Amino acid sequence: MKRAVFLGLKLQRNSCGWISKRNLKTSIMDHGPPVSWDDIAGVEFAKATIKEIVVWPMLRPDIFTGLRGPPKGILLFGPPGTGKTLIGKCIACQSGATFFSISASSLTSKWVGEGEKMVRALFAVARCQQPAVIFIDEIDSLLSQRGEGEHESSRRIKTEFLVQLDGATTSSEDRILVVGATNRPQEIDEAARRRLVKRLYIPLPEGSARKQIVTRLMAKEHCSLNEEEIKLIVQKTDGFSGADMTQLCREASLGPIRSLQSMDIATITPEQVRPISFLDFESALRTVRPSVSPKDLELYETWNRTQQDLQFQPKMSFITLCNSATTQQFDCQEHNFTKYRKLHRNRA
Repeated sequence: MKRAVFLGLKLQRNSCGWISKRNLKTSIMDHGPPVSWDDIAGVEFAKATIKEIVVWPMLRPDIFTGLRGPPKGILLFGPPGTGKTLIGKCIACQSGATFFSISASSLTSKWVGEGEKMVRALFAVARCQQPAVIFIDEIDSLLSQRGEGEHESSRRIKTEFLVQLDGATTSSEDRILVVGATNRPQEIDEAARRRLVKRLYIPLPEGSARKQIVTRLMAKEHCSLNEEEIKLIVQKTDGFSGADMTQLCREASLGPIRSLQSMDIATITPEQVRPISFLDFESALRTVRPSVSPKDLELYETWNRTQQDLQFQPKMSFITLCNSATTQQFDCQEHNFTKYRKLHRNRA
């Protein structure tokens, strides 16, 4: 099965000619270590929602049929460094699915028409490898809003991707999920956003999540931090992303090395390096700052409020339906209606 699959994907070219099956396997299919929900700090609502609408339907397609079926696509949006890519990998691991990690560069080519062929081949492979998760990092760069000055090849790739996404689950037995991650959700094309029916905001980690990150990273190191000092670190890192917290711990871990004389590095043993202390974290906090500005954070939260979606409920009732109606937002915005009316008047 896999032999035929990778043969069909030999459509992408490089400077040396056709890309090899081995290169293709490493460039698109992800073979990293397994990821569990415990590896993702915080975002409990997002994790619970993904389990209910994605993982469980993939594991039990016999129960989740009809309206209970999984969506064709979900959109993970929020500040950079909050674990969106890790969530995509976790979905694939927990559902036993094949994980395809792609970017815009994976589907573009200097050869006319090859980009559309790569898109078709990608979904063909996903159908053969079901259940499959196609993760698109920075999806806004691939499916940005279409405009008059856009290059024709880029427009064709977007159109082909939307067509393939519509046909990805034509059969009730198909189990293909497209997961898009972006830091700029407002720049995604409206037609693409409509197909990514479930939109989940992945916010900055809260205090408990930041504590979990520090505790987990420091558990692997020679460290002298106590519970009170960890609480102080959590208080001082309000506004830090998960990536910022990792960078802070990495910077603090270099403190014991910097306290040594350069001549000692060549002769000292690992046991002689002092443990990482709270003072190392205080020093690291002077150089590591939050990567997300308050202004950008407000933009994410504002967009999230306009896209709020009610979590899937196990039982359907009239009250639940009414609550869903109050939180569901229109996909078409007013400025788009104005554009369509203007186009209609010009053609009349």
